[in-house]
Amino acid sequence: MKLKEILKETRRAFRLFRIFAAQHLKKLMEYKIDFVTGAFAFLIEQVVNLAFLAVIFGGVESLKGWDYYEILFIYGFSLFPKGLDHLFCDNLWNVSYWMMRKGEFDKYLTRPINPLLTVTVEVFQVDALGELIVGVALMIYSLRHIDLPFVWYDIPVALVTILFGMLIYTSIKIIFTSIAFWTKRSGHLLEMAYSMNSFSKYPTGIYSRTVRNFVTYVVPYAFTAYFPASYLLRHTNPFFSIFGTVIAGCVLMTISLLIWHKGLSVYESAGS
Repeated sequence: MKLKEILKETRRAFRLFRIFAAQHLKKLMEYKIDFVTGAFAFLIEQVVNLAFLAVIFGGVESLKGWDYYEILFIYGFSLFPKGLDHLFCDNLWNVSYWMMRKGEFDKYLTRPINPLLTVTVEVFQVDALGELIVGVALMIYSLRHIDLPFVWYDIPVALVTILFGMLIYTSIKIIFTSIAFWTKRSGHLLEMAYSMNSFSKYPTGIYSRTVRNFVTYVVPYAFTAYFPASYLLRHTNPFFSIFGTVIAGCVLMTISLLIWHKGLSVYESAGS
């Protein structure tokens, strides 16, 4: 595809996103209690996780060489790629749980738009903004207690790794959502795979070798937070931490698109 065509499709995608996001916000305004409940549940989850960290560091000064504020920084950083994926691509959960089974996925095939693009832009999950705000707050708070060796290129490095970290999250969701093309429902498998992102919030050195290798090379959540955040904190292992994140995002996205298109080619409606 030529660069001109790529730019044209990109502009079209952003235009569609604005339209669908506006419509989704109108729906949210009709169900304000649902939005408030979801935001409150997210806040409770983060409070519990942070309380868990405080309890751990109440008895030890460091964890495998990482102090409390460094781990708090990693935790805050982990909320950025996860939050962006939550903000833009949360509709994949609906596809994996019930759209295939009820035959409602058919509507995406009747539109003159790429089905995957339509799925991702149709829902704009506003409560994910809370996730991003908490991430910013945690990073700012932790940086006040860390002597960070900051250099100017840390900002573009952080932005790039956050973007490709988001691609890792989205790719995993696409892969496990695509299973529903054959099984009609794959939400529980997606839930199981997605829940492993908790490993990304802490240094991989605290895990066993099996778990460490799994979250680095199989389901590479470690590249969504720990590796890029550890580089920003200590400027060690730049090639593995930065380029590893980019490579993991690109490879996983390529695999996910191949599986999605294969599944789409065998899809059969399942409506009543």
